[in-house]
Amino acid sequence: MAGKLIVIPTPIGNLGDVSERVLAALRDVELIAAEDTRHSIRLLNHYEIKNKLFSYHEHNKRDAGIKLVDMMLEGKTIGIVTDAGMPGISDPGADLIKEAIGRGIDIEVLPGPTAFVNALILSGLNTEEFYFVGFLDRNKKKRKEKLLELEKIKATLIFYEAPHRIMSSLKDINEVLGNRNVAITRELTKKFEEVKRGRIEDIIITMKEETVRGEFVVVVEGNSEAEVEKIFQLTIKEDLLSRISRGISKKEAIKEIAIERSIPKKTVYQEGIDIDVDDN
Repeated sequence: MAGKLIVIPTPIGNLGDVSERVLAALRDVELIAAEDTRHSIRLLNHYEIKNKLFSYHEHNKRDAGIKLVDMMLEGKTIGIVTDAGMPGISDPGADLIKEAIGRGIDIEVLPGPTAFVNALILSGLNTEEFYFVGFLDRNKKKRKEKLLELEKIKATLIFYEAPHRIMSSLKDINEVLGNRNVAITRELTKKFEEVKRGRIEDIIITMKEETVRGEFVVVVEGNSEAEVEKIFQLTIKEDLLSRISRGISKKEAIKEIAIERSIPKKTVYQEGIDIDVDDN
C-alpha cells in the first residue's frame, strides 16, 4: 500500500503560531522533507521534536523528489515543510505534490499560515477579488513583460519579493502599472512587523532612505474601470509609442494593440509605419 504525503505549514515568523496538528504531524511522519534543513531544525528543536530531515529544495528537487516518491510508494508517510508558511506556495513543494498526485499517493494538507493572506488583510485594499503573482522574474525585461500582462487586471495584485530586489521591482511596478495605492509588508507576525501604505512613488522615496531588510509582500491596487478605459483614449500611434517607451518591441506592441482593440495588425502597422525603432 502506498504511503502518504502530508503538507505541513510552519509559522511565517512567530513560533507561537504553530498548531497542535502541525506539531503532531512533525512528530509522527517518518521523514520531513525540508527546503532548508538548517532553518527547519530550529523549529524542531524549539518544540523538542526528534525526527529526520531530508533536504528538498529548488536545486535538487528532481532527484530528491524521485527518492521521496519511491519512499511513499513503499508505504512511508512523508511530511513536507517550507522555510515559512504553506508548502507549495512559491516554493518547490508544488512539484512534489503534483508528482505524488500523479502517482496516486494520498495527500493531506494541514491548515496554517500563508504570508500573502496576512499582507492582503493588512493592506486595506480590496479583498473580494485578488490575484496572487508570487515572485517576479529576476530579469528586468521579463519582469516588465509580466507586469504588462497584469496591467489591466482589476483585482488586487500580490507579489513576493526579496530584499535585494525590492527597490528595482517597486520602480518597475510604478513604471508599468502607474502610481497606484500599495501596501508593503515585512517581518509579518514578528516583533518588528511593518506595513507601509500609500502611493507607490511616495513609498519608493521613503524606502530609499532606509536599510532594506526582511522578506517582503507587496500588495498593489488593481486597475480601476477608468484606468482600463484610458488606453482607448489614446490614438493607435500614441498607444504604440507608449508601449515601445516601456521596452516592448514594436512587433510585439503591434500584436498586443491589435488583439486588445480587435483590429487587424495591418491597421496598427500602418498607423505606426513612421516609428523607427531597432527591434533587435
